[in-house]
Amino acid sequence: MILAAKYANYAKGKLPMFFYFACFAYFAVQNSFAGNLTVLDSANFSNCVAHFNSMEDENVTNFVSNADSWSWLQKEIPFFECPDKEVEEIYYFRWWSFRKHIEQTTNGFVLTEFLTKPQPISSALGFHIAEGRWLHDQNYLDDYVRYWLRDDNHRQQLHRYSSWLEAALYQRYLVTGDKTFLLSLLDNLVADYRQWENEKQIAGGLFWQFDVRDAMEESISGSRTEKNIRPTINSYMFGNAQAIAKIARLAGNKKLADKFDSKAAQLKKLVQKTLWNDSANFFEVVHTNRTFSNVREQIGFIPWMFELPDDNKNYSSAWNQLTDAKGFSAPFGITTAERRSPFFRTHGYGHCEWDGAVWPFATSQTLDALANFLRDYKQSVVTKANYFNAFLTYVHSQSADGKPYIGEYLDETTGQWINGKAGRSRYYNHSTFADLVIAGVVGLVPRTDNVVEIFPLLPDGVWNYFCLDGVNYHGHTLTIIWDKDGTKYNRGTGLIVLADGNEIARGQKLAKLTGKLP
Repeated sequence: MILAAKYANYAKGKLPMFFYFACFAYFAVQNSFAGNLTVLDSANFSNCVAHFNSMEDENVTNFVSNADSWSWLQKEIPFFECPDKEVEEIYYFRWWSFRKHIEQTTNGFVLTEFLTKPQPISSALGFHIAEGRWLHDQNYLDDYVRYWLRDDNHRQQLHRYSSWLEAALYQRYLVTGDKTFLLSLLDNLVADYRQWENEKQIAGGLFWQFDVRDAMEESISGSRTEKNIRPTINSYMFGNAQAIAKIARLAGNKKLADKFDSKAAQLKKLVQKTLWNDSANFFEVVHTNRTFSNVREQIGFIPWMFELPDDNKNYSSAWNQLTDAKGFSAPFGITTAERRSPFFRTHGYGHCEWDGAVWPFATSQTLDALANFLRDYKQSVVTKANYFNAFLTYVHSQSADGKPYIGEYLDETTGQWINGKAGRSRYYNHSTFADLVIAGVVGLVPRTDNVVEIFPLLPDGVWNYFCLDGVNYHGHTLTIIWDKDGTKYNRGTGLIVLADGNEIARGQKLAKLTGKLP
């Protein structure tokens, strides 16, 4: 109605007809997208997507084609601006790439891992949920989750790989606020957890897994045949138990909540007692003969992804290895095994080795864990600068032949993609990036209540500005601004939070800031 009235007003004049249609199209676009953006103009970022579309042959087309990608992105994603144009470019590239993996089936939407393998794979399911929770239309994820939980055959495939599904779904709820959907899954999630217990739990309470079923094959500590006790699956199951307890409490089922709280507490105790190697100051794999693997691997940081370890100097010392060049620090990323190990990069080449090369999957997990460690632990081992440097290295690694690229894994010293440029691994959907920008660098920390918490991990003195605009959160639209001197967005100085276009919080530093939703 509004558009028709505007068009009628234009029609009273004597301008050429094409002008009327151009105006009509302009107002249609504004009406469709302006409601989600308070500060940024989405048109300023259209050239990025045009560039992405021009740089490839689109070997596979799923639900949203390249030609339709810009229209879809405008409707679906939060927009982001910062002075580092490489960060900005990779932000939009990763959303553009993520969209390629949305597949429409006769039973709803699913997400794929490989473009050339349309069957969904569960190894990165937790990441798909973490990234997708920021989309404006959550029907994609609703369908995808039902795909895994509501069909017997799919449930068996779900257990082909270790998963932090329950934890990811609870974290998604903290963004969307969709309690109804989450509670509708409670029985399925409890059944899923019990299936893991039946399949992988050993006497005493810990869980075992083959490295290949952690999606981390050919590791130094691992085996395709030995039932090793790994920090991966045990951390996941701890996070899943905690999530089920919280979901049960939302449902008013105190008995079930208490039961899963107890499971989580037991796992926390057992992981710290059994998997912490005092001589290495690190969480390690324990073999079937109950000896340590005696190699630090990046999976030793995963317990902090779910805030499992106690807050003390003993466990915190593990993070010294993150910035050590003999530990995990390499020119093109965080290595999957410590570089000092005599077995580093000895398992071959091009067969999905996790013996040292850099995997975006593991990088995403470690950055999630590091964000928790920085925000919620009393420590002096690492800083926001360490987080941001690791994040920037991750940004720089996502290129091939001078163009944005994301593949399977890469050489830690040359940055060359391994198993990456073949059709199998183009636009490999096996990690996160937008979630790291939104919840990490910008620092939107999802919560259950009506308080918006911002805790940026951007260090002081790096960027003079950023803006994250059009974030769907608890039924509101958030805008988060950092404008050091107030000249970029002309809304005053400092860290500013808007909800539905209205200011709810302001601070002068890149520090924790809270405000209440209207």
